[in-house]
Amino acid sequence: MSIDLEAAAAERGIKYFLISYVDLFGGLRAKLVPAQAIGAMAKDGAGFAGFATWLDMSPADPDLFAVPDPDSLIQLPWKPEVGWLAGDLYMDGKPVEQAPRWVLKRQMEAAAKLGLQMKHGVECEFFLIDAAGTGISDPADAQPKPCYDQSALMRRYAVIAEICDAMLSLGWGAYQNDHEDANGQFEMNWGYADALVTADRHVFFKYMAKSIAEKHGFRATFMPKPFVDLTGNGCHAHVSLWKGKKNVFADPKGELGISDMARNFVGGVLHSAEAICAIVAPTVNSYKRLNAPRTTSGATWSPNTISWTGNNRTHMIRIPDGGRFEFRLADGAVNPYLLPATLLAAGLDGVAAKRDPGPPLMIDMYTQRPARRVRTLPLNLLDALRALEAAKSLRAQLGEPFVSAYLKLRHADWNSYTRHLTQWERETTLDC
Repeated sequence: MSIDLEAAAAERGIKYFLISYVDLFGGLRAKLVPAQAIGAMAKDGAGFAGFATWLDMSPADPDLFAVPDPDSLIQLPWKPEVGWLAGDLYMDGKPVEQAPRWVLKRQMEAAAKLGLQMKHGVECEFFLIDAAGTGISDPADAQPKPCYDQSALMRRYAVIAEICDAMLSLGWGAYQNDHEDANGQFEMNWGYADALVTADRHVFFKYMAKSIAEKHGFRATFMPKPFVDLTGNGCHAHVSLWKGKKNVFADPKGELGISDMARNFVGGVLHSAEAICAIVAPTVNSYKRLNAPRTTSGATWSPNTISWTGNNRTHMIRIPDGGRFEFRLADGAVNPYLLPATLLAAGLDGVAAKRDPGPPLMIDMYTQRPARRVRTLPLNLLDALRALEAAKSLRAQLGEPFVSAYLKLRHADWNSYTRHLTQWERETTLDC
């Protein structure tokens, strides 16, 4: 039974609700609604002008309404008089098919028809930088190999602990926090859950990390590659498929401990990887992370080939243990709803078509040449968008309204980038 928002406000001391939605570029949009008005808003939704955000709409389109999902309610731990709600978008009484949360829910419905449920968890990496955004927040964090640096972690204890305490209070099952591979970079982990639950939490986590960092005078950025010489921000997803209480990806007798269904699911993700890249590595900057030279720590930790393996972090897909796989392609700019939606769409296509991923490659993809031909990832956003345009099976699975809208806006993003003149171009070609 869904939460009664009016009753919840009275019981929990909530004075205001943030009714929010995420647009195609991952931007979090919201209306701040007084608790006295939440009854009507829960029924009819909060109104927005769709063209004013990154959705494929025009000023002539009717009002857009975000109808809050009561079960997504999260009280802001650092401001408990405010409750956050994820909203589903409607226009003229119908779901907005390009809206990311609906894209995920449709994929979940497709899985449910097969009796399946996808669960996933994410590893959110981010930098704590100075308020001006010019460099990392801790000048003393300068080790060439800073990963797991206890001193650097504890110098930012106040920020990390407050975020972790918040997750614990919310019942997310937070279990570890660490200094990541780059100077000024951190990762925080919480328990996996149903795909929609994790996606909502992913959205809120990014907002929470930024808000608490600002409270302490810093800035949290999930930008894929904010610093040339440092490791970028990934967003690794751990994925499993369930039928009731049974993990159908697990098979102790299968290769690497996974079932035939898991193999086919992985095969589907590999089959559509170039197109998937356009969605999970969604910005121009994303490809500075994917195709980067070695960093000061010695490795980028990001994939550059479309390959899968066992417990080996140099591939796009890693099987750390039976029953799940880790997808290492996505970065910090990924839309939290489109990440699981795209993996589920590609994976279900793989299951339906019984796509064979081939044998896993048990080599270091950074230093060794594979014995067979392995496809490489797109070199830039334009190549990835063209791959998505040509991906008939993935487009059909995700739905044409979403794919067309996404491609239109991302191509405009690419065109805006190509019109930008950089200092590097002036320095290298001014005297040609």
